[in-house]
Amino acid sequence: MKIIMLNYEFPPIGGGAANAHRCLLQQYAGNSDLTVDVLTSAPKPGLLKEKFADNITIYKVGLHKKQLHHWRKTEVLEWLFKAGFHYRRLLRENDYDFAHAFSGFPTGWLPYRCSHKLPYIISLRGSDVPGEHARLKLDYKILGPAFRAIWKKASVLVACSEGLKNRALKFMPSATIDVIPNGVDLERFSPSGTTPETQNLKLLTVGRLSVTKRVEILIDAVDILSRQGCQIFLKIVGGGQMQPKLKQIVNEKQLDNIIEITGRIDAEDMPRVYGQNDIFISASKLEGMSNAMLEAMASGLPIIAARCEGTEELIAENGLVIENATAEEIAKAIKNLIDDRHLRNQMSIAAGKQAEKFNWSSIAYQYMLLYNRNYTKKAKL
Repeated sequence: MKIIMLNYEFPPIGGGAANAHRCLLQQYAGNSDLTVDVLTSAPKPGLLKEKFADNITIYKVGLHKKQLHHWRKTEVLEWLFKAGFHYRRLLRENDYDFAHAFSGFPTGWLPYRCSHKLPYIISLRGSDVPGEHARLKLDYKILGPAFRAIWKKASVLVACSEGLKNRALKFMPSATIDVIPNGVDLERFSPSGTTPETQNLKLLTVGRLSVTKRVEILIDAVDILSRQGCQIFLKIVGGGQMQPKLKQIVNEKQLDNIIEITGRIDAEDMPRVYGQNDIFISASKLEGMSNAMLEAMASGLPIIAARCEGTEELIAENGLVIENATAEEIAKAIKNLIDDRHLRNQMSIAAGKQAEKFNWSSIAYQYMLLYNRNYTKKAKL
């Protein structure tokens, strides 16, 4: 079986979807029954060809990227134009069985335009599904017809959580959507085996610093707890368009001594970061399924999160879901875990067990079943 995978972002560019794609490729490396070509992006102009494994080749279309974790509209258009040229070339030069696009848009536009030549699968990731995304509301209105056309011609649509599937069905009720969740590398991320002896707890949030993450709510929650005399520290890991504003908020509230905004940290260092902290918190209003939350779970961290897509699958006995995501409610949940060390320890144990359900080998197997199903369909035609 030979497939071409497409993703407009791939490490070091992008966030959760990019990292998930790389993890999936790691599972397929060395699989003699599968050959994969990947078409993606690079931060500087030019075309790079990299050998990921004997059976996996990555073609990176270079762009004039300004920031690794934020896409300007001009950069999206540049990728579509340049990648479209190389996609058509690869289709001429190779006999692929089908294409697999990560994100319905912009990535899905390429296989849609060539659907008469090759069938395609789309993995819906999060922001590519219309919803209450403040920055993309106008884009959703303008591009809505294109989204529907791309989805309609896809052989299979896959959402990474039941919540994302439900959001997609609100947008296009006639769609048939499978669910295959994100995974986590259980060898890289595992519980540290230690628990804090004092009430001075270290809180952690990780992700692209965008409007939908609502990190300012977490800052306000820490401010409330600090005024109550709680000994806490919040580390905010991630880069993005909101970073300067968040730093300004921290400075204005005079919380520099208990809140640190680190910017983006290399993926290789993230297991150490999770291991140095005690509780993972999130106020995000839109997620497909949070990779950071999965990594925190696998690291044994209790989770406190606002209700959004993915929390239904991820959080049970291992954390608390906040229905009304205000600073006051999040502060109450954190205080609950500060005061109840036994509950905190129970959640930590449950977090590791919950994460075991999302190992990447299982996720890769589910995708292979999907690939085989479509490969069989093509063979019968």
